[in-house]
Amino acid sequence: MSLAALGSRRSLRGVWPALIWPALLLICLIPGLLNKAVSSLSAGEVPRLDTPLWKLTLFHLGLVLVAEAAVLLIGVPLAVLVTRPGRTSLMRLAEAVTGLGQTVPTLAILALAVPALGFGVQPTLLGLLLYGLVPVVSNGIAGLLAVDKPTLDAARGMGMTGAQRLRRVELPLSLPVLLAGVRTSTVYNVGTATIGAALGASGLGTPIIEGLSQQNTGLVVIGALLAALLALSLDGLLGLAAPSS
Repeated sequence: MSLAALGSRRSLRGVWPALIWPALLLICLIPGLLNKAVSSLSAGEVPRLDTPLWKLTLFHLGLVLVAEAAVLLIGVPLAVLVTRPGRTSLMRLAEAVTGLGQTVPTLAILALAVPALGFGVQPTLLGLLLYGLVPVVSNGIAGLLAVDKPTLDAARGMGMTGAQRLRRVELPLSLPVLLAGVRTSTVYNVGTATIGAALGASGLGTPIIEGLSQQNTGLVVIGALLAALLALSLDGLLGLAAPSS
């Protein structure tokens, strides 16, 4: 979407609130600023980390984006596949299987993945994929099923094939609901990715884990605050991409 098109669809009043969180995040990433701000929570000493906060934040963001890309590559085609006529049983099965990702505790998923994938990024990405799949698949199914039958009949009457109806009618009409699922999945995964630091995946969970091990509240606050600001930033920016009502 071009900036001109975006600007024509949204007033400045509707855009700038979404930019507050990224601005606050950038301010907090100014070297030394946040560390000094929480020094009172660390017995008056400025908490130190081996890796700069901006590097941890970028790595955390990369983890979430890679996981979300995998979620979309799997979740959207799956939602389309199971919502085709005559596949109700398959749809129920898909919802049940993907729902397992959120019924099992994330830490348990990561622990079970370690023997097969080892420590580091790989088990963390698996956990993010399983945890983030549910909102995308559920919303994708709900959005596609909510498309009006008269609209589909009209498209069919115009001679559109099944693939054309999907591409030109069903997916565009279900996009707002699907994007809501993507926003939910992304926010979930920003928080879930912090657990990956316990497996050596780095990211914003690193100061939290180090803070807990050192009983340093300041470090815990740094990791939690930056993760929260990152989640709010991504949610706001994805909200700008959603079609305006």
